[in-house]
Amino acid sequence: MIQSMTGFGKASLQLPSKKITVEIKSLNSKGLDLNTRMSSIYREMELGLRNQISQLLERGKIDFSLYIEVTGEETSSKINVPIVKGYMNQLKAVNAAADDTELLKMAIRMPDALKTEREEIDEKEWQEIQKVIHQALENIVQFRKDEGASLEKEFQLRIAKIRTLMKEAVAYDAERVATVKTRLRTALEELKASVDENRFEQELIFYLEKYDITEEKVRLENHLNYFIETLSGKEANGRKLGFITQEMGREINTMGSKSNHAEMQKLVVMMKDELEKIKEQVLNVL
Repeated sequence: MIQSMTGFGKASLQLPSKKITVEIKSLNSKGLDLNTRMSSIYREMELGLRNQISQLLERGKIDFSLYIEVTGEETSSKINVPIVKGYMNQLKAVNAAADDTELLKMAIRMPDALKTEREEIDEKEWQEIQKVIHQALENIVQFRKDEGASLEKEFQLRIAKIRTLMKEAVAYDAERVATVKTRLRTALEELKASVDENRFEQELIFYLEKYDITEEKVRLENHLNYFIETLSGKEANGRKLGFITQEMGREINTMGSKSNHAEMQKLVVMMKDELEKIKEQVLNVL
């Protein structure tokens, strides 16, 4: 089953003093383009996290966000008591009559009055966060599979449509040959030229061979079958499907250039239209 590169996954966890939320968004891309947003506390875990994401999601423009919302009394900012006391003593030396409360208000606004202590990663907390990340990854993978199932149905319908249009085009082949024969014979009669019937038939066969679409029909049929077969593959196959559509396009274009028949050309245009819609959606396949 194919997967789409478009997806979204979210998971959250409430810890005693903080809420952890993980969001992963994915769009189509030729390769893996991974952007991560998280608190600096967890930066040392980023390399392992990138490997974890890339192995599971493989390809796409991926935005990973880890949000931390403090819900308890925990804070990393502390009052730098010696500094604040030093400021108050200096201010009191300037104005001995000043009230201590007013001095404290001024001192707390001075540089370095607050210090931020660097938090260390709590291993147990990180294990809990890993569970949230894993759940978000599972959610986005399931989203991609659901999108892939929808794409597969659309591909099946459009491939069936191309196959039908091809059969309709081929059905005009006998009529096309008869039309060419009539047109050439009429031209000769207008010239009032006598011709050797055997030679005429030989030249006519040679002429019609240039417009024969049997090989194109067989190759296009094979490409259509291969496309359907590849859809059910277990590996990521978006690139392979893209290559197959290129080959399908070559055969359809050649059929169009050889058709030399108004109704066949209309059908070829319709096949091209269906193929373009397939190509657009193939860009979203993992």
